[in-house]
Amino acid sequence: MATEKQYGVTPAFSSDPPNARDLKLNDMLMTEFKAQNNFAPQSDTEKREAILKKMEGLLQQLVQLVGKKKGLPAGILDSAGGKVFTYGSYRLGVYGPNSDIDTLCVAPKHVTREDYFEHMPEILRNAWTDEELTSLVPVPGIGTPIIKLTVQGVDIDLIFSNLQVSSVPPDLNLTDDNLLRGLDETDRKCVNGTRVAQRVLELVPQTKPFRLALRAIKLWAQRRAIYGNVYGYPGGIAYAILVARVCQLYPKAAAPTLISKFFFIVKRWNWPKPVFLQSKEETSLQLREWDPSNYRGDAAHLMPILTPSYPSMNTAHTIGQSTKMVIMRELDRGEQIVNDIHDGKKQWKDLFQRHAFFTDSYKHYITIITAAKTKQAHDNWAGLVHSKAKRLVADIEHSDAKSVELVQLFNKGFERVHECRSPEDIEKTLEGDLSCQVQATKTTEETNDPTMQGSAQTETDGGEVPAMNGDVQSEERGPQKVWTTTYYLGIGLKKGATGLDISMPVKNFSGDCTTWKDYNPDLHSIKIKHIRNFALPPDLFVDGETPPARPKKKSVPVQKGAEAPNNKRSFSDTGLDANADPAKRRQSANAASTPNGVTARPNGASG
Repeated sequence: MATEKQYGVTPAFSSDPPNARDLKLNDMLMTEFKAQNNFAPQSDTEKREAILKKMEGLLQQLVQLVGKKKGLPAGILDSAGGKVFTYGSYRLGVYGPNSDIDTLCVAPKHVTREDYFEHMPEILRNAWTDEELTSLVPVPGIGTPIIKLTVQGVDIDLIFSNLQVSSVPPDLNLTDDNLLRGLDETDRKCVNGTRVAQRVLELVPQTKPFRLALRAIKLWAQRRAIYGNVYGYPGGIAYAILVARVCQLYPKAAAPTLISKFFFIVKRWNWPKPVFLQSKEETSLQLREWDPSNYRGDAAHLMPILTPSYPSMNTAHTIGQSTKMVIMRELDRGEQIVNDIHDGKKQWKDLFQRHAFFTDSYKHYITIITAAKTKQAHDNWAGLVHSKAKRLVADIEHSDAKSVELVQLFNKGFERVHECRSPEDIEKTLEGDLSCQVQATKTTEETNDPTMQGSAQTETDGGEVPAMNGDVQSEERGPQKVWTTTYYLGIGLKKGATGLDISMPVKNFSGDCTTWKDYNPDLHSIKIKHIRNFALPPDLFVDGETPPARPKKKSVPVQKGAEAPNNKRSFSDTGLDANADPAKRRQSANAASTPNGVTARPNGASG
């Protein structure tokens, strides 16, 4: 009898093929995906393929243009080539109708990143009409430099790397480790997205069940608001590696079984034992890899999920104590629902129900309100604060706030635009008031702003947020526009807790943000406030959701003098003034305002 092929670093748990019940559940899952509009139509796929083909031709134009400018001989240019690769959800085959295409442009060594950003935007503009190319934004100064564009309704993220070779032929395979030689950290980061996605696909026993299971897990994670490494959760590639590991352990299983085993295994995994898809590769390259025995920072990671291509790194390094607790809570919920689905008691749609972060999860919230007087100033500033919000969570976790069980950062910010006609309007807008709002609220996911996202990811990856370019002076005539992005943190208190003191983490976080080299108190503001669940703004809720109601006050006999209890601290004692009168806030010595009403420090930040 032939020996079964082993996938991964351990033998399979089961090699049983799907039974009739598995196939029926698979059909039901496919029906639910279609109801959720999770698949891109064939016409959309064909359009994307045509755009990518044209994009490769434009890249080759760039290679020729730069080569001629640098005086390279025709013999070299004839074979210089240039190739477009994809990564992320598109490369893994789990993209939907509104997904972007993560795209990597690879050129030979004579084309530098500076050449790319100098010439490629103009080549792209000349290749499509204004009706076809509706957006093009180069963002060169961030950790992973990018050109974001929208062509024929398709969002495309274009990153770039050259290789230390004279020619990039059509059959080039980036999985060759030797191609990493001579690349700087930015180039390695760019090419590794494609290398990791390709390797994941090579390491799963069956591509189709893997993709269906991954679609389900991604949809679940997004709906439950536990998606995105900038917010301290696993991102797309981390979830892909987890699902791939389950596929290795059940190599012949259908997607419904893989989904069930995903929740069973990940929930019970012996964290911080790392998850990896293959044994460590031997190589002559001397690049830093994830190694908890030699790097203290790596040893502190709570849920290591390692990339399968060299150099192996942890895709989930931003997970903290609270986000791990939230993830484990959601894994427990998911496992119970999937078990009920297999027992015929629930349907797949129950697994994909929207989160209850604002409706039912917490009574207390912290809001981080970032504001600026120009769109450009706002985007850099909000991205910076966004990236640092995980630090506030970590500081609260490690502070003396013994009453805090967990702090959950919601995985989207809420962008609003306001028109203020007086200094009083400006002040109340900076405090979170929405009476001057003039445009519908959008989440940061919906706006997909490249500057904000680039700033956030650069800081998350350990880089430095780029300086703002150009004039950022605010308008002096007419109503003053103010752009705000608000981030929400749910505070889970321990049972019986009656007080909360997080003034020091708040003060440190505010100071960390305002020490940014481009911080300008005449342009930027940050306010950190406490808010009860019944006071959350209505634009956080979708149709069909019931916002929390203010609890009815209980009638309590009044006690006077020495008999009155005084053992409960209110939130206004913590550096987070919940409902103080605006006039009193203006008198606060801890909130010194500039003449135009923009406050440099959060109200009461000094505790």
